[in-house]
Formats: sequence, C-alpha cells, structure tokens
Amino acid sequence: MSFMSVEFVDTNVIVYAHDPAAVRKSPVARQLLERLWGSNSGVVSIQVLQELYVVLTRKGQSPLTPRRTIEIVEGLAEWTTHRPTAGDIVAAARLSARHQISFWDAMVVRSALQTGAEILWTEDLQHGQKIESVEIRNPFV
Repeated sequence: MSFMSVEFVDTNVIVYAHDPAAVRKSPVARQLLERLWGSNSGVVSIQVLQELYVVLTRKGQSPLTPRRTIEIVEGLAEWTTHRPTAGDIVAAARLSARHQISFWDAMVVRSALQTGAEILWTEDLQHGQKIESVEIRNPFV
C-alpha cells in the first residue's frame, strides 16, 4: 500500500490565488494550488468552501461574480473535503483552548488533522508551528 501525503489549504491562500490585486501573493498561491491539483494531494473543508464563496463574492476591490465563484468552489469540491461533525466542533474547541488560537483556526486545524494532512497552508497561524501532527506553513514567507 502506498502512502500519499496530503496538504490542507486554508481559505486565505485560495483567495489570493484569485485576487489580481494581490500582486506578490497571487502567483505564489496559484503555483501552490496548481502543484496540489497536479499531485492530487490538496484537501479542504466545508468551512473553507463556505468562507471562500463569501470572501470572493463580497470582499476586496473587485469581487468575483457568484457564477465565477461557484465554478471555483465546484472545482475545489472535487478535492478531498472534510465534513465536520459535532464531535469535530468539540475537538476544535479543545484545540482552541489548548493552543490559544481562534475557534475558527482550530476548526481548520481539526479538519487538517481529520484528513491526515501533514501540512496546513495558511497565513493565519505561525509559520513552522506544529499543532499535533500538522505543520503550519505560510506560503508567502
């Protein structure tokens, strides 16, 4: 049996991939997503897909149309997608308290853990930090 490494991507990284105003971050985010698509190793969660839709259609200088955003979300929904349970909410609350991170960041970490991700790509947590078995990486450092 072969082991395939998976990498969890947080909302902010995906947003930058679709934000032309993010001159420095957009190419880095796009390259990361392309690598994950090519290796079939990207994972997300329902939370990430929900946040992505809201952020891309409502924030920034040039929000995307709902139609274009739905296409992006549909594409990412083809990745392995964690669907949190009530137990995941309780576990995330414990992670939040134990690691002194926001509940929403803890939900992302919990989803990364549940998918077996070794890496969590985000700029919301400390680069290089390890939370349980997940290493936090900021692609923009």
